[in-house]
Amino acid sequence: MKKMINILFTGLVCCNITAAFTACSDDDFGPDAPRAWAATTDFFSSTDDAGFQTYYTPAIGRCGDPMPFYDEKAGEFKVMYLQEYDNNGACYHPFWAVATKDGATYQSLGEVLPTGTSTAQQDASLGTGCAVYSEQEGLYYIYYTGYNVLLPNREVVMRATSADFKTWTRDANWQLKGTDYGYSATDFRDPQIFKADDGMWHMVIASKLRFADFRSSDLKTWEHVGGFNMVWDRMCECPDIFQMGQYWYLVYSEGFRAPWSRKVKYMMATSFEGLKRCFDDPGANWPRDGHEGVLDSRAFYAGKTASNGQDRYIWGWCPYRVGTTIHDRNVNVGAEGEPAWAGALVCHKLIQHADGTLTLGAVPAMAAKYNKAQELKPMASNGYSNGTLSGDDAYVLYPRLGTANHISLTVTTQNNWDKFGISLVRGTDSEKYYTMVVNPEDENHRKVNFEQEGPQGKGFIEGIDGYWFERPQDNTYHIDIYTDNSVCVMYINDVCCYTQRIYGIQKNCWSVNNYGGSITVSDVSVSQQ
Repeated sequence: MKKMINILFTGLVCCNITAAFTACSDDDFGPDAPRAWAATTDFFSSTDDAGFQTYYTPAIGRCGDPMPFYDEKAGEFKVMYLQEYDNNGACYHPFWAVATKDGATYQSLGEVLPTGTSTAQQDASLGTGCAVYSEQEGLYYIYYTGYNVLLPNREVVMRATSADFKTWTRDANWQLKGTDYGYSATDFRDPQIFKADDGMWHMVIASKLRFADFRSSDLKTWEHVGGFNMVWDRMCECPDIFQMGQYWYLVYSEGFRAPWSRKVKYMMATSFEGLKRCFDDPGANWPRDGHEGVLDSRAFYAGKTASNGQDRYIWGWCPYRVGTTIHDRNVNVGAEGEPAWAGALVCHKLIQHADGTLTLGAVPAMAAKYNKAQELKPMASNGYSNGTLSGDDAYVLYPRLGTANHISLTVTTQNNWDKFGISLVRGTDSEKYYTMVVNPEDENHRKVNFEQEGPQGKGFIEGIDGYWFERPQDNTYHIDIYTDNSVCVMYINDVCCYTQRIYGIQKNCWSVNNYGGSITVSDVSVSQQ
């Protein structure tokens, strides 16, 4: 596959082409056919490779809720996740894991914590948890959710220990049941352990409309110290609490099923106790970041963080989609706007601004990994001249992309209302293609929307929703887009992170578009792995 990608812009053998924009049929791109990628611009129905090089996806199945942990002994991040299969058995979601030093390259560690072996066991299936290391004991702990719909307490918190992060021993005599403390029997999950500002270990657990707070001095015996609210009537999953500088943060995944919700968000305060009080009136306490603490799009979920002492990264999963064609999959987000569960592992770097607010940016190792510069020239255009796009339906089309790409460019708008977009899976003959539109919601705010454009396109895809951010004062947008097969992440000015699943990116052209007014496009480059 790497050899095929390298051929992308070289145009080794022409398939009877006499003009730069003459189309080849799909048959011309068969495994044994000559390829003239650089000279053609028609749509090609490409498929994902079996392995993802950057946004990790297991060879079989998908990544569910990630549980990152920085292992100081090994000097690397270990990211456990719920292993999801197309056909889960009666006992499902064992913990598998990968190791990474930089959030861009991964090594599989295989299965870490298996499920129970019988549907009679409390942990017949596993739910999200966390890992923590006790230096005093020389032991790793995993606290996790034991899930069994057949038992009176459907979800309880359980634990296992290991001396080497390979062989784990379950503590058969210990369980934490929510019903013992007035919490739900059906929702009592996702334990997260951290050191609070009182010097004690705390474990925060998600229950029905409440977070439970326990504390311990030894990671063994836990005392219930109360609970605190969630966001109104919404279940908040996968809590992650940490301190950065003078601020405390709670990152959570809002499970409210609506096209404008079900996203990874955060709250912030100057103490852990202050953090808990934020949820007494969420609307009054949103971070003053212009987007109510939302960190990414609906295509990034169950995000949790880990720090190596210098940088803090966040991992979540980007959902897969089903359908018989690229076009079906790109607009099918499931019933009631709910994306499919589990997918590829996506990592971002947390950016802390001077006022304490957070946004997400590219992991530094990404740019170094995508280091093979590609030849770049306009292949087709309308309303394009010397870097300027003017008028309605103005665009400039660039050459076909490979399997893993880094697109970098700068867009400068002429005024505060100009609208532009970046299209993928686009050919000169495309009836449908897919655009991340930077839309002016008002004079001072932008929202990235996902649209199916073209003569047969549906337009705005509501179930995917977008990402709201403030317009840059100088109307200059520095944009970096990383793709790996169908996973795509766009970063703008360190204030906007937009993850998306777009099938068919590889082996198709892409474009920059203008929708009235005038924009300038500069510093355009494409590099690959």
